[in-house]
Amino acid sequence: ICTDKTGTLTQNKMAATKVWTIDGEEKTRESLLKIAYLCNNARFIEGQYRGDPTEVALLKAARETTGDLRGERIAEIPFDSDRKMMTTLNIVEGRMFAFTKGAMEGLLPLCADSLINGDKSPMDEKIRRRINDEYHSMMDRGLRVLAFAYKEMDDSYKLKVKSEKLENLELESEMVFAGLVGLEDPPRPEVPEAIRKCHEAGIKVIMITGDASRTAVAIAKEIELVKGNPVVIEGNEFIRMSDKELREKLSEKEVIFARMTPKHKMRVVSILKEEGEVVAVTGDGVNDAPALKKADIGIAMGISGTDVAKEASDMVLLDDNFATIVNAVEEGRTVYENIKKFITYIFASNIPEAVPYLAFILLKIPLPLTIIQILAVDLGTDMLPALALGAEKPMPGIMKQPPRKLQERLLNFSLMSRAYLFLGPIEAAACMFGFFYVMLNGGWRWGEMLSANNILYMQATTACLTAIIITQIGNVFACRSSRESVFGIGFFSNKLIFAGIAFEIALQIFIVYHPWGNAIFATSPISAQIWLVLIPFAVILFAAEETRKFIVRKRAAPLLKKT
Repeated sequence: ICTDKTGTLTQNKMAATKVWTIDGEEKTRESLLKIAYLCNNARFIEGQYRGDPTEVALLKAARETTGDLRGERIAEIPFDSDRKMMTTLNIVEGRMFAFTKGAMEGLLPLCADSLINGDKSPMDEKIRRRINDEYHSMMDRGLRVLAFAYKEMDDSYKLKVKSEKLENLELESEMVFAGLVGLEDPPRPEVPEAIRKCHEAGIKVIMITGDASRTAVAIAKEIELVKGNPVVIEGNEFIRMSDKELREKLSEKEVIFARMTPKHKMRVVSILKEEGEVVAVTGDGVNDAPALKKADIGIAMGISGTDVAKEASDMVLLDDNFATIVNAVEEGRTVYENIKKFITYIFASNIPEAVPYLAFILLKIPLPLTIIQILAVDLGTDMLPALALGAEKPMPGIMKQPPRKLQERLLNFSLMSRAYLFLGPIEAAACMFGFFYVMLNGGWRWGEMLSANNILYMQATTACLTAIIITQIGNVFACRSSRESVFGIGFFSNKLIFAGIAFEIALQIFIVYHPWGNAIFATSPISAQIWLVLIPFAVILFAAEETRKFIVRKRAAPLLKKT
């Protein structure tokens, strides 16, 4: 899973918790917050803040100190993910200023002076070191750090703005450094547990963020995404890396991408897919669309995502929460396993439906099971128990299993052999036993053919049908898990199973004992003794399957310890 940080791993509830200036004076701090107010596209309208969460946090902090400010905006160089800066041209109290905010490593080289004691002072190496030290300190606390600077312009720029491109006016040069603001975005409390589930499930989580590397690492450690010293790749390094180098880095256990742009995601996803990985990627912006399309599972943000991102994605995350992605993985695995349970249950009954026909052809005996009776099983008694298997809750340890291979088929040898070579033959033995039990006790002789309306024959086919129904009751419990004991997952945990069994028994009683059932399905009432001799087959099937699961778990235990 290649995931964004802000809003997905964190709550996207920004708060300016640290305002730092070189001299620490209140006057300088106020000047810094004025820049944060004016170089800002968030607004306070009708008692509500509206805009990007980062800008809203800056506006809140500024208004608490400066109140509402007036400053006509002449022009703007908008923020973009490549420059990582934004500049506005404002008139404040009759003077024109260029105000800039953005990533510290991009903005500081543009500054020739620094704001100290309310006035600009030449910036020397000592001051630059102080700024860098504070910047690193704030990042190590997991803060998103923005730098602020300004430049006073002369009145001639009013005319130049109208006739020339802003990029040609050198607004972002020879600036005065004002200070730093640290923004805290708390991690979502449920994310560490979700990350742990991913690690147990064999899912690698890679953070791809536009934030600085130290901030990314600090947050990654806080949410337990990384434990040691992860491989950290910044955007400028990423651009210079060859595909071979990137593959080597991505093979590491813990990888973080920092100072990345949306277009970089596309390359990461492509390399991972070339390595045979099944890749999910999150995104919310227009520029994320190519990566969302390229990924096996593109996940758009439902709250912060653009319509373009949602259209390009396979899934929309309504709450923008990483933990929900992990819940979706668990749900997906559960649905897949439940489909296999459903199929195993249905396929197992195919053998006792087919064997009577083979016996009829090969042994020259009356047909033990009629077509209408097969339909009674497939379209009647089996339906609700099979659907109940589809409602099974996640099995214990389902998120501790590695992801299945892309090449793995739903109808694999394991499923087919379990249904056709293990469970099915037990059911077939039960149905044939029931048929011959009634026939032989009724005086039938081998080779004797009976008419379809013969009471003995109808009772024998009824016993055959009843044997299938009874063993399918044992089978529905056996199919609740392919390896866990039904007692381990909770014998009574799926109430729908019992509702399905009740329906199954009621329908069979109708088929066996009601005149309408006899007429429709060509059955005849049978004695309680026949039920009693058939019930042990359900117990045998259930016990045999529990034994098989026990052996499977015993064999798998040493392998699990090694991993």
